[in-house]
Amino acid sequence: MTLAPELLQILVCPKCKGDLEYRLSPESLVCHACRLVYPVEDGIPIMLIDEAAPLP
Repeated sequence: MTLAPELLQILVCPKCKGDLEYRLSPESLVCHACRLVYPVEDGIPIMLIDEAAPLP
């Protein structure tokens, strides 16, 4: 499942308000400025800082 392009245009990192990169495998949103990965579960982005994982 992919996220709608309209949604991707308005989503920003909740920590720094920066741009996010959408990745398909595993489905996630990546903030390169904060080096955080936000999971996407069943097509729903989990945009909670506490749920983000550090970018490897």
